[in-house]
Amino acid sequence: MGSPWKGFVEFTLPASPPTAFVSADLSTSPVGLSLSPYGRSMSFDPSLLHNNGHTAFANGTGVGIRETGVVEKLLTSYGFIQCSERQARLFFHCSQYNGNLQDLKIGDDVEFEVSLDKRTGKPIAVKLVKIKPEVLPEERISGQVGPDMHASPITKLHGYIHPVVSAIPTHLDGKSAPGQVPTGSVCYERNGVSVFYLTYTPDDVERNMHLDTGDRVSFYMETNKHPPALYSDCSTGAVSARNIVLVKKKQMRCQGVVCATKEAFGFIERGDVVKEIFFHYSEFKGDLEALQAGDDVEFSIKERNGKEVATDVRLLPQGTVIFEDISIEHFEGTVAKVIPKVPSKNQNDPLPGRIGARINFSEKELPFGEKDTKSKVTLLDGDHVRFNISVDRRDKLERATNIEILPDTFQFTKESREMGVIAAMRDGFGFIKCVDRDARMFFHFSEVLEESPLHISDEVEFTVVPVSRLERSLAKDMLSAQRNHAVRIKKLPKGTVSFHVQSEQRFIGQVDREATPASAAANKNVSPSKAKEKDAEEGVIAYEDCGVKLTVPYYIKDLEGAALPQLGDKVEFSISEVKRTGLQSAVSIKILNRTGNSKRLLGFVATLKDNFGFIETANHDQEIFFHYSEMCGDVDNLELGDTVEYTLSKGKGNKVSAEKVTKVAPVNGIGEDVGTTVLLGKVTRPLRSVDPSQTEYQGLIEVTEEGASKGQSYPFGIVSMASKADCLQKGELVKFQLCTVVHTSQKMACHIVPQRRALVESVKDQFGFITYEVGESKKLFFHVKEVQDGLELQTGDEVEFSVILNQRTGKCSACNVRRVSEGPKPVATPRPERLVNRLKSITLDDASAPRLVIVRQPRGPDNSKGFSIERKARQPGVID
Repeated sequence: MGSPWKGFVEFTLPASPPTAFVSADLSTSPVGLSLSPYGRSMSFDPSLLHNNGHTAFANGTGVGIRETGVVEKLLTSYGFIQCSERQARLFFHCSQYNGNLQDLKIGDDVEFEVSLDKRTGKPIAVKLVKIKPEVLPEERISGQVGPDMHASPITKLHGYIHPVVSAIPTHLDGKSAPGQVPTGSVCYERNGVSVFYLTYTPDDVERNMHLDTGDRVSFYMETNKHPPALYSDCSTGAVSARNIVLVKKKQMRCQGVVCATKEAFGFIERGDVVKEIFFHYSEFKGDLEALQAGDDVEFSIKERNGKEVATDVRLLPQGTVIFEDISIEHFEGTVAKVIPKVPSKNQNDPLPGRIGARINFSEKELPFGEKDTKSKVTLLDGDHVRFNISVDRRDKLERATNIEILPDTFQFTKESREMGVIAAMRDGFGFIKCVDRDARMFFHFSEVLEESPLHISDEVEFTVVPVSRLERSLAKDMLSAQRNHAVRIKKLPKGTVSFHVQSEQRFIGQVDREATPASAAANKNVSPSKAKEKDAEEGVIAYEDCGVKLTVPYYIKDLEGAALPQLGDKVEFSISEVKRTGLQSAVSIKILNRTGNSKRLLGFVATLKDNFGFIETANHDQEIFFHYSEMCGDVDNLELGDTVEYTLSKGKGNKVSAEKVTKVAPVNGIGEDVGTTVLLGKVTRPLRSVDPSQTEYQGLIEVTEEGASKGQSYPFGIVSMASKADCLQKGELVKFQLCTVVHTSQKMACHIVPQRRALVESVKDQFGFITYEVGESKKLFFHVKEVQDGLELQTGDEVEFSVILNQRTGKCSACNVRRVSEGPKPVATPRPERLVNRLKSITLDDASAPRLVIVRQPRGPDNSKGFSIERKARQPGVID
C-alpha cells in the first residue's frame, strides 16, 4: 500500500532535541520525517526504505536521512550498530561519533546517517549522535490505528500531518515468518503540531479485540527493553503502544449492485446485508449517462431524516460484487410448489417456489424464484428436476437455482400428454394441429424443451393448460389470450404422430362413383396451378363386410399408382378412421381389373403451353390435345417427354382430346431393336411444335452420308431427341440412330444429336448473340450462364450449342454453349490517313491549330518551379 502522507519536511537532527517541529506541505520532498518530544522516535517514508535494509537510492544511501539504532558492539576504534527501523547491522568508526567517546556504552541509543565505504562499497554509519533516554508519560493517549500492514519485528514509525491507521494483517492468520511477530501501528498527535506512530502487537490489544485500519483507540506508551545482541522480537528499544482499547470503529465503504434507476434517484442492493438502499444521482461520482441497472458500485452510508442513504457512489469493475456462492455439484429433486403465473396481492415472498430434495441424508425444501430456472418452460407440481444450490453470502440463505426439467419428469407428474404436428409458426409463437382436437393449439417458443428449433410439420408432444381470466386480461396480444395453451413441448421422431387409424384387413369393392381431381373440380377456365388448393371431390366404393353392404368414400390422393379407377372397376383397399372425428375413408386403393368401358392409353408429353398441351401417341405419329384441367396432379411437375396415361374423349366439333391425364412411371418410348450404327443426316421437316403451319406431327430426317441408305428419310418424335428440350430446325445437320416401333414395326430415328456450329456475333453484359438462322431471325440469343466451363466468350469465337424453344412464348434461344475455337484477336484500328496528314501539317504558327492553355504552373514539394535536377538518360541495368 502506498504512503498516504499529505505533507512533510526534511531535516537533520541537531545535537540537542528540539522542543517543537513544524510540518509543511512539500509535495516534492522525497522523505517525510518527524521527531517525538523525547528525541528518539524517527519516521520516514516506508516506500523509500524497504528493500532488504537499503534505501531507495541507487547507491544505497540517502542524503540527510537520519536513522536510530543501538550500539551492539564497541571496540577501541570501531563498533557495530543494530538499526531500530530495519533489519541491518552497520559498521561505524569512532571518529564519526559526535561527543565524548568515553560516554558511549554498549546498548546506548544513537542516531546516525548511512553512507558507503569508499574501499569496500558497503554501507556504514556516520555522524553518530547519542540519544538521551526519554521519559514517557504515564497518562493514556488517544490515537488511531495506522494503514501500513506488515509482519516485520522492527516496525517503521511514520509521521503524517493527517493521522492514518495501520492494522495487524489478518491474512497472516496469526502467523508470521520464523523469528517474526506480526505488528501494526497507531498514530497520535502531540501538542497539536506533529503526528507520531507507535508499533503494537496482538498481545498489546485488550480483550483480543480485532482492530481495523481507521479505528479510534486509546493506549499507554512504553519503551521496549533490548538485550544487546537479541533482536528476534519487538524488543528494539523503540517506543510502542500498550494496553490498547477500542474507542470507535471506523465507518467502512460498502459495495453493492444498482438494482433500479429512476429519473433522479436509484436503489442499490447491498452486498453486506439483504437490503436495498436509496441514493440520489447527485451522489454518483462518474458519468451518469453510463450508469445502469446491474452495475457494481461502492458507497458510504449516511443517515438523513432518520433513514440510511448511500453517498459518494462510485463504479466498480463488473464482477466485483458477488452475492452468492453456487455449488458445483448438481442435485435432483421434486417440485413441491410452483410459482403462480399471476401473483396474489398478499404474496410478498420473492422466492415463492419450493423444491423438495434429499441432501446429505436429510430431507430439505429449498425455495426458488422466477430467475432460477434455466428456461421459461412451465413447471408443474411433481416435476423431476436437476438444480444447483446457491448460498447467499449475506444471510446464508440456501435456494435452488439453474433448475432444469429432467426427461423422465412425465413419469412423475402423470400429466395428460397430447400429440400433434406444427402447422404454423410466427415471430415467437406458433400453432399445433392436434390429433385429438379440432382447434389448432397456440404455443410460445419458450415452451419448447429442446434447444433445437422447431419447423413446420415437426411432430410434437405437449400438455394443454387452461389460461385463467386474469391471465387473459393481462395478455399482451389476442393470440396469447386464448383459453388453452400448449406447454412443455417435446419434439418426437418422424412417423410417431398419426391422425388416422388404418385397418390391417383388406377389403374388395367396386367403384360406385368416380373421384374428381382437385384441378378438375375447380373452374375449368382457371389454371390448375391457381386452383390446386381447391378441395377434390370424393369418390365412393361399395363393398360387403360380414354380409352387410356398405359404402366408403375415397380420394385420388389415396390411390396406389398413377392410374385412376373408373366407374365399375374392381378395387382392393384398407379403411382409415380419423381419430378425432371417427370418419372413415378408403386408403391404399389398388385397381384389380377394369370394366373395359373405356381404355387407358399411354403417351408422351410433346408440348406445354400456358393452360394446355399436346401428348404424343404411343405410335409417335400423332399428337393429342389436353387441357390442364384434365391433369390429375400438379401440372407444374410435367416436363417434355414425360410418360402419361390418358383416356380419349370427343368434344365439340367431334374433336378428340385427352382427359384424366395422369403422370406415370417412365417407359421405353423409343421402341426396341436400337441399331448401333450412327448416321449423319439433315432435318427436312421439323416437329409441328416447331412449325405449327405443317399438317403432319412427325418430323423427317434425310440420311446424307455415303452408303446404301443415303437419301432415305426417317420420321422422329419428341422421344427421339437425346435432349427433349432441343428444338430442331429445318436444314440442321444431326447424328442419329435407328429403332423399331413396337406397335407398327416402323423404323424411326432416335438418340438425335444436332451438329451445330456458328460464330459469336456479339457479347453484351449478361447475354450475347450467335450468327445462326432460326426461323425468320438471323441470329440466336444466349445468356452467359449457358456458357459451359464459365468461359468468357469474345466476338468471333466458334461455338457448339443446342436450341431450345420456349413453349409459352414461341421464341428460341441457345443453351449448353461450348467454345470450339477462339476467334482472331482484335487489332487496333490505325488512325485514318486524313488525321495523320492533319497532324503533320500543324505548326506552332498555325492560328487554326488546337491550343493548350496553361492554367496553373506546376510546382515541386519545395515550392520550386519544375525539376531542379538535370534529367539524364537512364542506362538499362544501371542503378544510380
